[in-house]
Amino acid sequence: MRKLLFLIFAFVTVVIFESPYAAGEKYKGEKRATTDFSWHPDILEGYEARYVGQGEAFDGPCRSTIVRKMARKPSGKAYLYIHGFNDYFFQKEMGERFVDSGYNFYAVDLRRYGRSLEPWQYPFNVRNLEEYFADIDSALNQIRRDGNTDITLSGHSTGGLTTALFVAERGARCGVSRLVTDSPFLEWNYNAFYRKFLVPAVSAVGALFKEGKIPQGHCDGYAYSLLKEYHGEWTYDTDWKMIYSPPVTMGWIRAIERGQSRLMRDASHITVPVLVMHSSRGIKACGWTEECQTGDVVLDPAMIQKRGEKLGRNPAVCTIDSGLHDLILSREPVREVAYDTIFRFIRTR
Repeated sequence: MRKLLFLIFAFVTVVIFESPYAAGEKYKGEKRATTDFSWHPDILEGYEARYVGQGEAFDGPCRSTIVRKMARKPSGKAYLYIHGFNDYFFQKEMGERFVDSGYNFYAVDLRRYGRSLEPWQYPFNVRNLEEYFADIDSALNQIRRDGNTDITLSGHSTGGLTTALFVAERGARCGVSRLVTDSPFLEWNYNAFYRKFLVPAVSAVGALFKEGKIPQGHCDGYAYSLLKEYHGEWTYDTDWKMIYSPPVTMGWIRAIERGQSRLMRDASHITVPVLVMHSSRGIKACGWTEECQTGDVVLDPAMIQKRGEKLGRNPAVCTIDSGLHDLILSREPVREVAYDTIFRFIRTR
């Protein structure tokens, strides 16, 4: 065992100190906190947005962004969406579906993502998933000020992990009526050795080398399945949702690993109804093939199923046949099933 741990530590050390991604050009300008928090037209037509100052973080001033689209008739019902890793809110169709169904729709671009990303910040970086709780709380406060009392919290992938952790750690004080998750990142999509030994080792070293970088695979299969210019149906900003994921920090790996562990420890504290949706199959692919559009190329649906069944008292764990990792970005017949599943859940639970 000592030899194994030594080899793991040696591997991690090489990644930290010899990776060509480890050293990036540092921002040398002034770090100015956002001061304009007024509503303004969003980059998505028909939506509005405003920044929320989130104080001083480990890398300087940070902010989150609330995006909203209100229902045409007065409604006390709201749906709040939290995006995943290497992502931001661009799903205009999703918001319109909820508005058309009588729900006020809200989304958050978390700190260091999309609309909220500042030039001095390393994208997607985080050291503790609880940092995002303030971003969620700010949105919930706005939603309540807008007169909503029935609030559905939802999250995709790492957003699903974060929102599940939020309701688990808040318990009866979570302030929402239910939770909807779309392919939540409840477990690493690695073999048992990586999950049980390598990831915890990297997480432990990440306590000391928080900004050490771990390169990601140069895979484009998922992005090519989404983007309209390739094989998908969607258009988005590839500076904010990159085709190739940048290296992640070891602090990020530690935040995810610890967040998953805390969620499983506190899953029984969830008091609201939970919906967990995942694809019917996992796809092992890096470059694009037609198969990439028939399943999840990011996470393992079987792992989501296993851990999802532990969230709360009686979670609804649903399989969406041939769904992509982001189920609501799947082909139209598939995403219609996902929407039907969500609306049936929020209307009955």
